[in-house]
Amino acid sequence: MKRLISADVSEILKMNSKELKQSIKASDGRVVLSENFAPRESWVGEITNAEIAASFGADLILLNGIDVLNPEIAGLPDQSKGENPFETLRKLCGRPIGVNLEPVDASADMMEERCEIEVGRTATETTLEKINESGIDFVCLTGNPGTGVTNEAIIESVGRAKRNFDGLIFAGKMHSAGVSEPVINLDFVKRLIEAGADVILIPSIGTVPGITLEMAHDAVELCHLHDVLAMSAIGTSQEGSGIETIRWMALQNKIAGVDIQHIGDAGYSGVAPVENIFELSKAIRGLRHTVSKMSRSILR
Repeated sequence: MKRLISADVSEILKMNSKELKQSIKASDGRVVLSENFAPRESWVGEITNAEIAASFGADLILLNGIDVLNPEIAGLPDQSKGENPFETLRKLCGRPIGVNLEPVDASADMMEERCEIEVGRTATETTLEKINESGIDFVCLTGNPGTGVTNEAIIESVGRAKRNFDGLIFAGKMHSAGVSEPVINLDFVKRLIEAGADVILIPSIGTVPGITLEMAHDAVELCHLHDVLAMSAIGTSQEGSGIETIRWMALQNKIAGVDIQHIGDAGYSGVAPVENIFELSKAIRGLRHTVSKMSRSILR
């Protein structure tokens, strides 16, 4: 299996979930995931934010805010012709594509006003079956701000995803999602592993208050003990911070041992500032691998 950071597009898009997981693992903590808010008008209107992120070094693309029952991806051509928009996007940017689905808990103890979302954005059997039919490479079971996603609901949704989805399952929290409970602890990580998650989300060091290097490292060690991957997540709008902040976070998370580094969508029109995607990539794998990823043609 070729490591993801060195693989050609023709090799990447043929990978099944087991092969993709191994390819990420073989990349030694140097994989970059860019999240973007799919329905929002893209930064450069006639192309997608996914293409923009890929061109600045992203290895994986995660679509946020997308109603998978009525998908809308800004900047994607010919959406009115009945084609599979997710497959079209995979071909355009040459990257594995994932979507966020949110395990909303109606009984959650909220710290703020609840944000109601479309059914097509929630983690149900119907939405999971839909993304499976659409050829999505991975699903991320997490919560946006104020949506009322709880840890318990995420754990429950992992089992649902195992039954209805063939791709990789990412699960966990990037921030509180408006709920009054710990964002992460070792018990939560353990239960996600037991439920069958392939990749566990850990808030990036320097984002959620109280997430220390020791805490993140312990969570990563627990994941790796069970052959599960770990992903740090910058999901607190700090993806729009200065490059010095991004560089510091990237190195801290690499010291903690994560396999994937996520950068969120709070930037230009629903994608992180491109210079921050570039800086994150450069910090964790150097200029050579960054330029390799940026320059490698999707026709290879």
